Amino acid sequence: MPTLRMFASARDAAGCGVDVVEGVTVAEVLAAAQARYGDRFAAVLPTCRVWLNGEECSYEAPVGDDDEVAVLPPVSGGCGPDRFVSGRCSQ
Repeated sequence: MPTLRMFASARDAAGCGVDVVEGVTVAEVLAAAQARYGDRFAAVLPTCRVWLNGEECSYEAPVGDDDEVAVLPPVSGGCGPDRFVSGRCSQ
């Protein structure tokens, strides 16, 4: 079965960073992950890039037992809403 690696908010939503998930395409792996991890993970997924073995891929791409599917949410710095004042981050 393919390895699924999840980062940042996808990892938080899933409750783990690495898992083994059944599927013969990237889409099937992601569908199985959504079923396993629930609504919180499903909500994060549309914002993510998905890579297969270190390269961007289509959801129709085939996967095998030795493949790795990575879920990469957008990541940025900044400040939390409690420090965001008048359109900028306050000190």
